[in-house]
Amino acid sequence: MSLQDQLLQFLLSGITLGSIYALIALGFVTIYNVTGIINFAQGEFAVYGAFMAITVFQESRLLSGNVAVNLGWSLPASALFGVVITALLGLLLYRLAIQTARHASALSMIIITIGAAFVLRGAALLVWGTDPSRLPVFTKGSPFKIAGAILTRQSVWVVGVTAVLLVLLYLFFNHTLTGKALRACSINPGAARLMGINTKRMALLAFGLSAAVTAVAGIVIVPSTFMTYDRGLTLSLKGFVAAIVGGMSSPVGAVVGGLLLGVLEAFSAGLLSSGYKDAISFIVLFIVLAARIGGLLRGRAIVAEQAGL
Repeated sequence: MSLQDQLLQFLLSGITLGSIYALIALGFVTIYNVTGIINFAQGEFAVYGAFMAITVFQESRLLSGNVAVNLGWSLPASALFGVVITALLGLLLYRLAIQTARHASALSMIIITIGAAFVLRGAALLVWGTDPSRLPVFTKGSPFKIAGAILTRQSVWVVGVTAVLLVLLYLFFNHTLTGKALRACSINPGAARLMGINTKRMALLAFGLSAAVTAVAGIVIVPSTFMTYDRGLTLSLKGFVAAIVGGMSSPVGAVVGGLLLGVLEAFSAGLLSSGYKDAISFIVLFIVLAARIGGLLRGRAIVAEQAGL
C-alpha cells in the first residue's frame, strides 16, 4: 500500500472513530445546554444500550451465569429496546441523582455524575459479567474499496447514523415546540420559566434524549468491536474531549469535534504508534480544558442556578 493509500485509510478510519465520539459528544452537549451539568456517566449509556440489545437478540447468561436469556428478537427490535430502556435509565438518573441535588455546586454535580458512573458500571459487572459481547454486522458483504483504502459496511452505518441523528436533532431543536422550549432553557432559563416552561421537565427530557442518543452509539459500534462492562469510562472521556473541542454548546460543534479527535487519533496511531492514540486524546483534553473549563463551570453554574435544577 502506497503512502497516499495509507493516509486515505487513516482518514477513513478516523472519520469512523470520530463519528462514534461525536455521538457520545451529542449526549454531553444536549444535557449541558439545558442543565449546565457535565455528565460523566454518559459513556455508561452506550454500554447499557449495547448490552440491552445484545441480551434480547442472542442467547445470554446473566448474573454470573445463573440466569439464561434466549429471546431471539430481531436486530431492529433489539436495537429499539436498547435505546428505549437506556432512555428510561437516563430519566431515572436525573430523578434520583441530579434533581435531588439541584442546589449543589457545578463541581458537586460533576462528582455526583462520576459516582453514578461507578454505580452503573458496577451494576453492569453484576448483570453481564466480564465477558465481552458483540452484535453481528448490520449489513453483510464485502467492504467498499475507495482508491487503495477499505471502508467496512459497518463503518458506513456508523457515519450514516451520526449524520442522520445530527439532522434529526437539528429538526427537533429548531422546528418543534418541545425542541424550542429546550433551546429556551439553554439560552435563558429564568426567562423560560417566566414564559411558563417547566425547566425541570425539560432537564428530565434532556437526560432521556441524551441517553437515547448515546445508546445508539453503543449499538452501532458493537458489531465492529466487543463491548465490555467497563468500556463506558473511555467512551465518556473521548466524548467529553470531542464536546469540549466543539465548544460544548452546539450539536454541529460536537460532531466536528468528534471527527477532529477521531482523525487525529487515527493518524497518530498509524504514523507513530497505536500506544499514542489515547495519549493524544488526553493531551488535547488538557490543552482545551486549560483554556475553557473555568469559564464553562462558572457560566453554566449560573444557568443551573437560574433554572432551579
